[in-house]
Amino acid sequence: METTQLTELLLAVQEGRLSVVEAVAQWPDRAGQLSDFAVLDHGRTGRTGMPEVVFCQGKTPAQVVEIVGRLLAKEGRALATRASAETASAVLAAHPQALWHEAARVIALGNAAAPSCSADAPFVAVVTAGTSDIPVAEEAALTLEFLGHCVRRVYDVGVAGLHRLMNRLDVLREARVIVAVAGMEGALASVLGGLVACPVVAVPTSVGYGASFGGVAALLAMLNSCAPGVAVVNIDNGFGAAVHAHQIMRITERR
Repeated sequence: METTQLTELLLAVQEGRLSVVEAVAQWPDRAGQLSDFAVLDHGRTGRTGMPEVVFCQGKTPAQVVEIVGRLLAKEGRALATRASAETASAVLAAHPQALWHEAARVIALGNAAAPSCSADAPFVAVVTAGTSDIPVAEEAALTLEFLGHCVRRVYDVGVAGLHRLMNRLDVLREARVIVAVAGMEGALASVLGGLVACPVVAVPTSVGYGASFGGVAALLAMLNSCAPGVAVVNIDNGFGAAVHAHQIMRITERR
């Protein structure tokens, strides 16, 4: 439950407009039993500032459709990550207004459009080392936009051509948070960490040849960054990086 909703509900009880029993009946923080396969956490936004998001991998298309429908009805928006084309087709059949981002494997409903941002609005920069890292970066960028943040994309500026990164420093130094997405040796996050004053959230990707070990090489390089203060999420976890950036943005915006 949002803080404003909670305040209004408690004030209604205090002023005698609602009984305690009626307030309990309207309390949306209680877990929602969808069926034998899902219990939805409708109170997560109020507790953490982050709504429950559907992780589609391992779920059937029918299960995702049912969960998304309940979230949309209860909260007015829904986001689903790691969705297959089959799952996306099922969701779009049930909810034609949904947006399906195939490369990022993300389905958005409710807050599907990117927010309208002025030139001086605070933003998160989502940066990739290469074009191959864009699907993971887009998972992060779309999640941030779903959560209402302005995003600037700075793609294909990896250390193989360092001049490309230096040419975008004016944008990067204005960012409130940077999400740095890189595979191979994962050096981009360390370089950025030594150039900017804002937090850097590093995302190792599974892009690379055999000795990259499916992203493990980039993960270890980012964890061993020479630049202090670089935070690292799991391999290909654009969503997790977006949530971390969202939390930082919420704190700075409140201040």
